[in-house]
Amino acid sequence: MTSAAVAEPQRYLETQIRWRPVEIAFWLATLLPFVLTPNYLVLASQIAITALFALSLDLILGYAGIVSLGHAAYFGFGSYTAGLIAKWGWGEPLTGLVIAAAAAGVLGYLTSFIIARFRHLALIMITLGLGLLLAEAANSASWLTGGADGLQGVRMWKLFGVFQFDLYGTTAYTYALAVLFVCFLVARRLINSPFGLALRGIRENAIRMPAIGAPTRAHIRKVYTIAAVMAGVAGALLAQTTETVSLETLSFARSADVLVILILGGAGRLYGGLVGAIIYMVARDQFSGINPQYWYFWIGTLLVAVVIFLPNGVLGGAARLVRLGRSRA
Repeated sequence: MTSAAVAEPQRYLETQIRWRPVEIAFWLATLLPFVLTPNYLVLASQIAITALFALSLDLILGYAGIVSLGHAAYFGFGSYTAGLIAKWGWGEPLTGLVIAAAAAGVLGYLTSFIIARFRHLALIMITLGLGLLLAEAANSASWLTGGADGLQGVRMWKLFGVFQFDLYGTTAYTYALAVLFVCFLVARRLINSPFGLALRGIRENAIRMPAIGAPTRAHIRKVYTIAAVMAGVAGALLAQTTETVSLETLSFARSADVLVILILGGAGRLYGGLVGAIIYMVARDQFSGINPQYWYFWIGTLLVAVVIFLPNGVLGGAARLVRLGRSRA
């Protein structure tokens, strides 16, 4: 937590709420794929969905200090919920998104009572165990989820009754980008509030926070539930835009990938998950094209390089360069 946030929290929050030119430029740049790379809109939609998933993890890891290796549980739960609703005959995207978000939120709220009681290594093991349990449960209930074959028969209706989810990804990217922006606005307002400052305090020292009137466990339960909702929305978007759901959405690999993405971009920086998703997904696309069997080797090399030379992620390194430039000026 910065010294400005401690000394004058109200003024600090008012400063953070203001939109900066670089933020506006970033969101305007998200529209460029429609013009510059229309053949890669499917990839762009996957990046937007992954960015939303990373944003949900950033809320609990970057701001509350909750390390999770099973965050894919809520992503996959939202994905299967949206997929099952569409399979059973209701393929309207927006209502399916809301129902999936609510289902993931309920799961997140129930598990948050366990999460709020532990920290550090025990928390890592518990989140990993919860994720593995849900993945195995989905695999066992093959009569419902399709098991290893995936959920079949997912059919989505047109968005607003007009826009069809086509193979070119135009509707998918527009839909995913709009949902990402709305969720980002919610997350941005959340962290730039007294509640967001309390989360930073919990991250730094969870034991001392109750002494100043901040209920640590209650705050952790709240932010964990919100993060679960956002992860569920991301999973539902994936199910709706691809019209398929597989066990991979619940896998440990999905949880590990989003953690790598957050490390690449920079945890606790709000835009870290978004930037990390762009870097990771583009790098994966390029590396898998060069060497389909060993592309994870190059991802590992990229991650090691970032951790060594940019320990606070790409955005952390960029912020450091800006500070050095200002000090020299």
